[in-house]
Amino acid sequence: MEEQDVKKKKKIVAIVTAVLVVAFFAALTYFVGRPLLEFVSEPEKFREWVDSYGFLGVLAFIGINMVQVFLAIIPGGPFEIAAGYAFGVVKGTLICDFAMTSASVIIFAFVKKFGMKFVEIFADREKVENLSFLQNNSKSKAFMFFFYLIPGLPKDLMCYAAGLTKLSIPYFAFINAVGRFPAILMSAIGGNAVGEQKYTIFIIIMAVIIVAYIVGSIAYKKITDAHKKNENIDSIDEKQENDG
Repeated sequence: MEEQDVKKKKKIVAIVTAVLVVAFFAALTYFVGRPLLEFVSEPEKFREWVDSYGFLGVLAFIGINMVQVFLAIIPGGPFEIAAGYAFGVVKGTLICDFAMTSASVIIFAFVKKFGMKFVEIFADREKVENLSFLQNNSKSKAFMFFFYLIPGLPKDLMCYAAGLTKLSIPYFAFINAVGRFPAILMSAIGGNAVGEQKYTIFIIIMAVIIVAYIVGSIAYKKITDAHKKNENIDSIDEKQENDG
């Protein structure tokens, strides 16, 4: 009985911690980062806003990037482009990669701790379950790294699915930092091109990103559909064996 009480207390502490972490970034986004969202579509004003706040502006941008990863349904592309415009290619890329990787690792750790209960707070359970084949797959490490490298795949959603697998936190942090980097870099280069009024470069980069996104989305759908079909076949075979 005492052991159950200890586990219950630990679970309560962990839940409170999770809520406080999310609340912190939500507050940071609302009170400091809200103007940043308004300026993302107005590059010049956005750059002025970041410059006026200095380090606080960078912190707000990191916070809002992390919230974007938590919510999963908000695309990160516009923030990556804005980062390239406001901070330059190198700094903008590193800031976005750090923010998104940090948020991903936090999500991963909480899902490891609480499972599907935590997933349902921020993400669509059905969409996460579409990636359930990663849980018991001997090639899940390779699959996950491959997924993170391809633009157009729902990387933020994968954070929740990855927490249900046997992947370790260090490896997951690695595939996030490395896998997200190319797409973030491309977007940051595009944002920087807008700042330098090199619109031809921006258009070319955006065209490449869009094509990569479409190809990645098609590949993702085919992979998940194929595994869902295999799971259905296995389920039917198992049922027939039991009936027999």
